[in-house]
Amino acid sequence: MTTIDFYFNAADRLQVACRLAGKAIAQGKGVVVYAPVPDVAQKIDRLLWTWPAIGFVPHCLADDALAAETPVLIATEAQAAPVRDVLLSLAPECPDFFERYDRLLEIVSQDDADRRSARARYAWYRDRGYAIRNHDLSGAAAE
Repeated sequence: MTTIDFYFNAADRLQVACRLAGKAIAQGKGVVVYAPVPDVAQKIDRLLWTWPAIGFVPHCLADDALAAETPVLIATEAQAAPVRDVLLSLAPECPDFFERYDRLLEIVSQDDADRRSARARYAWYRDRGYAIRNHDLSGAAAE
């Protein structure tokens, strides 16, 4: 069963996504960042090129020719999301394909609209029997 982690109170949701992706690849895990909103996909792509400040997180789009060799993939469509160890969802709704992954990461900002959609996702997972680990990021760096 997929392990689900919610990281909430993120001051900058995309910065936390970069940290978590970097941490996962440091542990030898493959990551798919699911970003179905085009603007979000473009922002996370740009940010991964410059994070951390002295490097970058190796990544490409899921349909890129180098996808098989790249540890972090950005998928903008569900059918383009290959199976890796970790699914990092930046979608406003539950990805209907999350069960293909060992681990699902959800990041919740301090924005009220984001919190409301995250509560709905959280309840959906919980009501289906998934154990959820919570990580409060208020005043702390991502775990």
